[in-house]
Amino acid sequence: MRIDKFISEQKGISRSDTKAMIKRAEITVNGTVVKAADLKIDPQRDVVAVGGKPITYRKFMYIMLNKPDGVVCATRDGLSSTVLELLPEEFRRKGLFPAGRLDKDTEGFVFITDDGELAHKMLSPKNHVEKEYVVTLEAPAEEKYIDIFAAGMIIDGDEKCLPAQLILTDEPYVVRLILHEGKYHQVKRMMEAVGNRVTHLRRVRMGGIELDNTLASGESREITQDELSHLLDKQM
Repeated sequence: MRIDKFISEQKGISRSDTKAMIKRAEITVNGTVVKAADLKIDPQRDVVAVGGKPITYRKFMYIMLNKPDGVVCATRDGLSSTVLELLPEEFRRKGLFPAGRLDKDTEGFVFITDDGELAHKMLSPKNHVEKEYVVTLEAPAEEKYIDIFAAGMIIDGDEKCLPAQLILTDEPYVVRLILHEGKYHQVKRMMEAVGNRVTHLRRVRMGGIELDNTLASGESREITQDELSHLLDKQM
């Protein structure tokens, strides 16, 4: 791979910016200053550094973000901050997108990647990858909700939902809800269908990966290969 292509992809900058860095002697390969943009490297073996800081080659990025309220799950938005704008500089590169959206006022786990094939598998309805939420309600949850959700309810008169698992907690106003699909405003609409209302919503798991509870709101980290191997796990 050409060094300018490698730097451009890994750092999320243009080829022209990369060439300018080469002219300033800011890039080294195996300790030697790069002088030509067309230098060929082996990304798996050669040690590339920018400004003295080594760059670890990643074919794809897999990031867990703890989304705060008020941030949009999009690559760009003219009015509100997006989840990509929350990423630290070392995670930013071209092609990243949120795989599976959360509403602007919903918090919690957002999976960000540039691996389109994996995202497609994760979001495909046939795979039924679980999404788990902690839901705070306006009125106390009722025992009957468990069977209603498990049967696959109808929302807004004619829209059928897949069976879902609702779990009561020690707090009467808080339930855990596990879905296998991602309809528009689904959790809110399901709760309205049983005569209740969501006051706070937080996604805490996607597939076999749980949200890291050490991540503060707005913080992110890379997803480990071990975690990634469990992404498509079916829990139920």
